[in-house]
Order: sequence, then structure tokens, then C-alpha cells
Amino acid sequence: MMHDQAQTNPWKTHSSETKYDNPWIHVVEHQVTNPTGGDGIYGVVQFKNIAIAVVPVDDEGYTWLVGQFRYCHDTYEWEIPEGGCPKDEDPTACALRELKEETGLSAARLQPILEMQLSNSTTNEVSISYLATEITEGQACPEPTEQIAVRRLPLSEAFAMVHRNEIRDALSVATLLRLEAALLKGEVKLKS
Repeated sequence: MMHDQAQTNPWKTHSSETKYDNPWIHVVEHQVTNPTGGDGIYGVVQFKNIAIAVVPVDDEGYTWLVGQFRYCHDTYEWEIPEGGCPKDEDPTACALRELKEETGLSAARLQPILEMQLSNSTTNEVSISYLATEITEGQACPEPTEQIAVRRLPLSEAFAMVHRNEIRDALSVATLLRLEAALLKGEVKLKS
């Protein structure tokens, strides 16, 4: 049961200091008084981009996943195409660009299906996920730092991979589960 809570910020910030900064993130430590009156620190990772994710689906009901080694977890992962969108760029244009870069695919139709806060206790990172349809295949052109494998498979198999815990990236899992639910409820149509 949801309770009505005041919409005002119960935290009091006394000072803020940048602890780290690079082209992608900014880490700030805040001296705070928490909602119960205790003094302490609160570290926040501020992302300089919006996370963008795309589920491409062709007329045959197939999708594409990208596989790559993820440094933070020291594991190889399969994910939906994703990237970072500078905050001054149109997210839709960025989604189409990321899809093309990572998979070589172009989409004539793109619709947003999910917006999220990815880890709201420690970061301000937000994401927008899209369904891409009316697909045309082309040549991928990943960034020089990326070593990506591309895999075409039935969309139903991508859903099954989530349920079998074979896709573990949070943005991929949430987006695929949202799309699966939207298809079951008839909220989204794959063909025009």
C-alpha cells in the first residue's frame, strides 16, 4: 500500500565537493543532515549522458543482441544495443545512431517504451528505451574502443534468455520485460 508522503526534500545539504570528474561521470560528496536529523555524507555519481537502449524487431519477429566483455564485472554479456546520449542531443536521434553503430541496423519507426532511474540511491543516471521496427540491415561501425559481437535471434528467445538469467544487464532486462508485457497486453504492435 502506498502512503502519501510530503513531496519536499527532507535532506539538508551543507556543502558539496567534487571528488572525481571525467568525460562520462562526475562524483560529488555532499555533507548532509539526513531525514532523521543525523549528520553524514552522501556520495552521488552524476552521469553526463542519458542511457539509451533499443530493441530492434524485424518483420519476421527477430531481434538483435550485442555481446561484449564488461570490464566492471569481468564477464562477457549479451545485451540489447545501448549507448550514451549527451544531454543536449535528441534522444531519438541518438537511439538511431547507437543502433546503427552497434548493429548496422536502421529503423524507420522508433517508439519509446520505458524510462527509468537506473540506480537512484547512488546515481542520477536515467534511461530511455525504444522499440525499433521497419528494420533495414547495413554495416555496423562500433566505436574504436568497442569489440562487439552481433547476434540475430527470435524476440521470444531474447525474452527466454532474460527468464533464464542469461541476459543480466539491468537496462536490457527491464526493457525486454517491459516489451514482453506490452506485447501480451496489446499495448504495442510490432507491425504497422
